[in-house]
Amino acid sequence: MRRARSHRRTVARAVAAALMTTAPVAAQAPPAAADSIELPVIPSVLAPGTPCTKASGETARDEPWTRQALGLSRSWRLADGHGVTVGVVDTGVGTDVPALTGRVTAAGGAGTDCVGHGSFAAGLIAAAPGKGSGVAGAAPGARILAVRGTDSRGNPTAAQLASGIRAAVDGGAKVVYVGRAVPTGKDVLTAAVAYATRHDALVIAPFAPDAMPDDPETNQPAEPAPWYWPAAAPGVLSVMDYGPDGTRPKNAPEKQGADLAAPGDVVVSVGASGSGHFIGSGSSLAAANVAGAAALVRSRHPRMSAAQVSRQLVAAAYPAVPPRLDPYAALTTVLTDRQGDTPRPAPAKIPPAASPQPLNRALLIAGAGGGVVLLVAAAAVVIPRGRARGWRPAGQEDRPVV
Repeated sequence: MRRARSHRRTVARAVAAALMTTAPVAAQAPPAAADSIELPVIPSVLAPGTPCTKASGETARDEPWTRQALGLSRSWRLADGHGVTVGVVDTGVGTDVPALTGRVTAAGGAGTDCVGHGSFAAGLIAAAPGKGSGVAGAAPGARILAVRGTDSRGNPTAAQLASGIRAAVDGGAKVVYVGRAVPTGKDVLTAAVAYATRHDALVIAPFAPDAMPDDPETNQPAEPAPWYWPAAAPGVLSVMDYGPDGTRPKNAPEKQGADLAAPGDVVVSVGASGSGHFIGSGSSLAAANVAGAAALVRSRHPRMSAAQVSRQLVAAAYPAVPPRLDPYAALTTVLTDRQGDTPRPAPAKIPPAASPQPLNRALLIAGAGGGVVLLVAAAAVVIPRGRARGWRPAGQEDRPVV
C-alpha cells in the first residue's frame, strides 16, 4: 500500500506533537512541535515475507492528546467499563500485554497477534494506565474477548469477519468491535450483524478502510467502493477518524456519511507484547475509541439496549458533521425523546360508573335524621309554652272563668 507507507513516514514525525497536544479539538489549533521520542508505527497488514511485529522498546511518558480530547479522566469518575466484555474482531490480541493483564480471553487461536493491530485496538479500548505513562484505554475496567477476523498476516475476508462477529456474541460480548472494512460480503455480514442485534450486542466498525489498497494493474490506489461492510449494515455504529488538530489527513480515504467521528489519527497504544507503545492512524482506531466509550455507557447504564447505547453516543456527541464522540456527555445526558426505544405506558383504565344504591340509601338516612331533628326542635319550643298557658288555646289566657 503506497499510501499507507507514505502515511507511516509522516505519522512517526508527528508522534511528539500527539503526546503533548493539550488544546481542545474544537479549537482546531495545530499541535506544537517537540523533539521527543519516536514510536514505531503499528501496521494493519504485513507484507509478504515481513516478520511478525516486534515489541516496542519505546514508552510514551506523557498523556496522548486523545485522553483530554475525550475527557476520560472525568468519565472514569462515573464508569470504567467494569462488567462489560468487548469483542475485538481483528488480528488477535496478545494475552501477555501488561496493560491488559487478566482481562483478555481468546477464542480459538486469537490469543496470538503477529500483526499487532488487534492488540493496539484492544489497548485503545481497555488498557489500564501504567506506572510512568499516561497511555490508557477508554474503558480500563472492561474485559476483552479476542476473536480472529483476519488471517495471520492481517488480510480479512467477509466470511472471517462475519464468523468473528458471531463468535464474539456467543462469547458474551455486549460491544463488538470490528477492525476491518471490506467492499464485499453484504449478505453474510448483514446477517452476522442481525444476529448480534438479536442478542443485544452493539457492533462498531470503521466506515471505510484505513488506506486504499493498490490496484494490481495500475499500481495506484484503487477507487473507493460505494459501501463498505459491516459498517453499512443496519444496526452498526460506523465511525470515521480525525487527528490532533481536528482535521483528517489529506491523503485519507473519503469517509463522509459515518454515524460518528472519534480520535483516530496519531493515536498511541500498546502492542501484542511488552510494555512499549506504538503509534497509528485510521478510522479502525477511531472505532476502537468508540467501542471503549460504548463499554463505559453499558457499564453505567446496564439496562440500556444496544440500540439505546448507540443513540446515546450519537445524540450526546459534540455537534459536527458527523458528530464527534463525547464519552462524558454520553454518560450524563438524559435523552427526553427515545423515539420508540422505551416502552410506551399502558393505556389508562376508566373504572365503571358507581352504583346509585349507596347514594340513595345515604340520602334517605340523612333525610330521616333531619326530620327527627326538626321534630325535637319544635317540641323544645311548643311544650314549655303549652305548660305556661295550662294547655289553653292561644288568645284565651285572660278570659274570666264563668
